Amino acid sequence: MQRSGHAARRRTAVILGTNETASAIAVVLHRAAYNVVMSQDDDYPVLRRKMSFYDALFNESAKLEQIRAERADNGVQIANALRHSDLVQVTWLGLPDLMPAGPIDLLIDARLQPWRVRPDLRRLARFSVGLGAGFVAAANCDAAVEVPDLGMLDAHCCAAAARGGRWHCALQIGEPIRCGMVVGYLDDNALRAPCAGVLRGVVRDGQAVAAGTTLLEVDPRGRHAQWSGIDDGNRAVARALMRTLETPLIRDVAAPVHAVPEPRFPA
Repeated sequence: MQRSGHAARRRTAVILGTNETASAIAVVLHRAAYNVVMSQDDDYPVLRRKMSFYDALFNESAKLEQIRAERADNGVQIANALRHSDLVQVTWLGLPDLMPAGPIDLLIDARLQPWRVRPDLRRLARFSVGLGAGFVAAANCDAAVEVPDLGMLDAHCCAAAARGGRWHCALQIGEPIRCGMVVGYLDDNALRAPCAGVLRGVVRDGQAVAAGTTLLEVDPRGRHAQWSGIDDGNRAVARALMRTLETPLIRDVAAPVHAVPEPRFPA
């Protein structure tokens, strides 16, 4: 989609992470008239792929609430997209590779990986926000947003890799799962479903994984299960971030130039 000259003046937000929380934030920022670039700067796979823009990294369709994403492989592509495209840009490039593409108005670390050392995001953008534990305003970011438990189900509904290997799975997210059925293979070793329900998340077929990586998640809630779209928890986090950006002390620094009203979708 080509962008008008008015839209070309939108500010740029870089989000570290492509998980479902990062993707919900990308949606609200896009509606608030930001250019959005999402960086998957490591090999940690995303499980809830139908709730995120992650699959765009593999040139597959990725759309959330009518907003689409596309893969960008280099800084030139991203710089051109920021001027001419209205799609969310998703890339394997890390932040150091993204900075030459143009000034970053808003930098958000939404990776939510508790074992990761929290970087100091200050001075890397006009305004920076850290999500979750370990981020402290004025210490390693300009603003911190608390992230509550976002619905990771009980451990008995997830299955992890006992060792490193290559994961293979032919099932699709949203398929019904029986307790004990073979869901996939880690190399030649079968992995069975830990409980019955609906397949909410699963690592992409063919990906190499490290020992301890969560490979799949089953939602046991039957007809109340959710495996696609933006759920209430992640929408609340995204809205909390927007409220932070709209506070008077930082509005002139990080607030969007103009905003698009958020449409209402049926539950």
